[in-house]
Amino acid sequence: MVDRYGEERPAFGAWLLMQKDREGLVGALVAAAKADRQFPKNGGPEDVRKRLRDTIADGEMFEAVDDAELDWVSY
Repeated sequence: MVDRYGEERPAFGAWLLMQKDREGLVGALVAAAKADRQFPKNGGPEDVRKRLRDTIADGEMFEAVDDAELDWVSY
């Protein structure tokens, strides 16, 4: 994906994995993503949501994806 300056932006999944120092719900999402061998590293936010649905994650993880997506879009 290309950002507003024409530079390549990392995929959402890859960007999320780089957020190692995050706290709160996003931090919990990052920890879960790192532990999940099938996490969509090259996927977008919808791919991550699909993976969460597949793993029957709790609702707070979906809220964390929403928060992280806002940060990623503004990255």
